[in-house]
Amino acid sequence: MKPAGTRVVFMGSPAFAVPSLRALAAAGYEVVAVVTQPDRPAGRGGRLTPPEVKVAALELGIPVLQPETLKDEAVRAQLRALEPHLFVVAAFGKILSTAVLGIPSRGCVNVHASLLPRWRGASPIAAAIRAGDSEAGVSIMEMVREMDAGPVIARAAIPVAPDDTTGTLEARLAELGAAELVRVLPPWFEGHITAEPQDPAQVTFCGLIRKEDGQLRDEMTAAAAERAIRACDPWPGAFVGYRDQRLGIWRAHVEPLPGEFETGAFTIAARRPAIAFPDGLLVLDEVQRTGAKRLPGDAFLNGERGQLPLTAGLA
Repeated sequence: MKPAGTRVVFMGSPAFAVPSLRALAAAGYEVVAVVTQPDRPAGRGGRLTPPEVKVAALELGIPVLQPETLKDEAVRAQLRALEPHLFVVAAFGKILSTAVLGIPSRGCVNVHASLLPRWRGASPIAAAIRAGDSEAGVSIMEMVREMDAGPVIARAAIPVAPDDTTGTLEARLAELGAAELVRVLPPWFEGHITAEPQDPAQVTFCGLIRKEDGQLRDEMTAAAAERAIRACDPWPGAFVGYRDQRLGIWRAHVEPLPGEFETGAFTIAARRPAIAFPDGLLVLDEVQRTGAKRLPGDAFLNGERGQLPLTAGLA
């Protein structure tokens, strides 16, 4: 089955999904509809904001559906009426039921931002950075009822850079996933590629990230804390307690301990605030007080006149 005449319903919501949608359209697939999350309040003003995929779909002239749930039979009837050959899913944000998975005649394909079976779940990019993985990637897989458990059609990997954040790595993986998707769909349709089941012994999981997951913890090493900072950028942002507030940490690096310090102790290194961990100092290169702008660590220290609390508030 060639792209032209292949009826695709695309399901996705955030920026990660946009390159895959654009790639399908550019490759000549007949994208008959885009299904995405409803517009949600965002920002301090709570203004209703459309998902990035909706914006892209409207630019491409593709009809958009934004149901609150896919459990509604009227919604499923609407999808069946589109007579799709294929659902393509990328960071949609909803689990598809068996009834929905059975609608397209050729099944459902997912673009997942990990090298499955490693990092099934909702936050695979942040999980890879937190764990110190040397590489990350995307998997194109056939969808089944169990989350991220379907057979894998193809994988593509890239190195994780030492300064990668979730934001920077996600942008590269979004483009990689789009390219891999349109590369493998034609031979998969023609039966030249057979999806391989995942090895259950190699499965790892990652859950949803919560705001409180950004707080650095006293059981961390300095290296783990530095990775956590990058994993929490852009959301939810890493932080420690500081003078009854939160001190956001956006960039940091690790240096050797110059002496004996208790875990969590504040000190000064390289004219920047630093926090002691068992294996080293976490030197704070860019920080942000609640309600204030981001500052280089040395500028922040100057504002504090070099006077730091005895300890940082670690969880």
